[in-house]
Amino acid sequence: MKFQFENSFEVKEKILEKLVAILPIGAVEAHGPHLPLGTDNLLAERLSEKLAERVNAFVLPTLPYGQVWSLKDFPGSINVSNQSLIRFIVDIGKSLYHQGFKVFVMVNGHLGNSVAMKEAARELYEWNPELKVMYLFYPGTDQVVSEIRETPPSHRSYFHACEIETSYMLYLAPEFVNMKKAISDLPKIPFRADFTPTPWREFTQSAVLGDATLASAEKGEKVIRVALDHMVKLIEQAKEGN
Repeated sequence: MKFQFENSFEVKEKILEKLVAILPIGAVEAHGPHLPLGTDNLLAERLSEKLAERVNAFVLPTLPYGQVWSLKDFPGSINVSNQSLIRFIVDIGKSLYHQGFKVFVMVNGHLGNSVAMKEAARELYEWNPELKVMYLFYPGTDQVVSEIRETPPSHRSYFHACEIETSYMLYLAPEFVNMKKAISDLPKIPFRADFTPTPWREFTQSAVLGDATLASAEKGEKVIRVALDHMVKLIEQAKEGN
């Protein structure tokens, strides 16, 4: 159920019945020639909607800007700082608690947001530990990803506009994917990139980290199903106070 379409006269009772607010958080950044700039927003929003159906939650309007420092030099990318993102999330969390929500779930569509989301969750915990806060980015999917992947990952911890992310889009938002323009780009990411600021322009001109031509909706569905199962379990535990 989408929160923004409720009205003030009826929403309070629904909040007290649901208790869970889901905030999709994405980004606007380059995703190769076959995916739109708002890929991370679409993934976070569509995934949040599926999650809300299973846990009887409200879906908040998507927070559409993220920390995209690594890709800020690519055409179309819009970057906000971690500090800005933290402040936005903390303010939203406090407002949600004031309105009666007990569980605040952030569904992340962009790995670069993770640091800010974790820090915001910690700040909210220090403010009031009664508000259960979660930051979720495809939890528990390492094994299924390794099973469906046909090419080795370009990096051990992140993926981008590749076989994996394009598969997510083909399952969750296929109308925004142009597979005729999908490419294979397997850049060599320098070891130092994990330890010092390294703009992606130094190792890729496409922003694609893998073979997007191998993507399929079937692969995306397998991973998303696993992620949703883990998300549901975590939220149900939080609702029970665990």
